[in-house]
Amino acid sequence: MLKIETLSAIDHATYLQKKEIADFLFTHLEQYGDPHADIMKCLDYALDQAVDKGGFTVMARENDHIVGAVIMNRTGMSGYIPENILVYIAVDASQRGKGVGKKLMQTAINMANGNIALHVEPDNPAKRLYESLGFTNKYLEMRLTK
Repeated sequence: MLKIETLSAIDHATYLQKKEIADFLFTHLEQYGDPHADIMKCLDYALDQAVDKGGFTVMARENDHIVGAVIMNRTGMSGYIPENILVYIAVDASQRGKGVGKKLMQTAINMANGNIALHVEPDNPAKRLYESLGFTNKYLEMRLTK
């Protein structure tokens, strides 16, 4: 049976809890992922109690194993930049098409205070899920990496 869990700064997540989430995301983000260390930094930011940081994570578990996870970071801004950015979401390949991603997203949307931004590659199948939940494509993101 699928169980949805959440973690935020008030939960005082342990290193092992964060590592479990990062390990899952590192494996299941596949070609859309980042290095493990970057995922850990994102979790540290989301679960930090500092006023200028914060966010939360949502996990789906089945038989005590993570089968889906989301990390949402607060931006500390509003209006011109949404209050939240969904940084990572992944669902185990064996669970895709069963509504796990939708449950994760709906929980994250309900938990977030304010608007939410996310980045998605044009060829990512999850783009259809985001559009069905009301996300629109307002900008083409461009980055300068120095």
